[in-house]
Amino acid sequence: MKLNHINLVVSNVADAIIIFETYFNFKCTDIKGDNIVAVLKGADDFTLVIMKNKDGQVNYPDAFHIGFMLDDTNSVTETYEKLKSGGVAVGQEPRKIRDSFGFYFTYDNVMIEVGHYLNEIE
Repeated sequence: MKLNHINLVVSNVADAIIIFETYFNFKCTDIKGDNIVAVLKGADDFTLVIMKNKDGQVNYPDAFHIGFMLDDTNSVTETYEKLKSGGVAVGQEPRKIRDSFGFYFTYDNVMIEVGHYLNEIE
């Protein structure tokens, strides 16, 4: 069994498309209405659906987040620097977190983790 899609609610679909295309290698394949719903494709044919909440509010439970696990620690640092130089508020620099090296940041009330699982060799 494979998880093949997730639907995230955001306050600004057009801005979210830019974030996910620019920093996380998604490609927008469809936009419905006036940026009400967008369908993005990622690695392994994963589908990310982004939609605007009707009342404009975006609320997720505490600790809810999505994660992008990268191939190495250099990729984590490069992603952090790219986000930061692009004006995205990323907060703390990447660091060791439990069994990974990474960082968390919040975009439009969605907590996003970017990391790399450490192994014995690193």
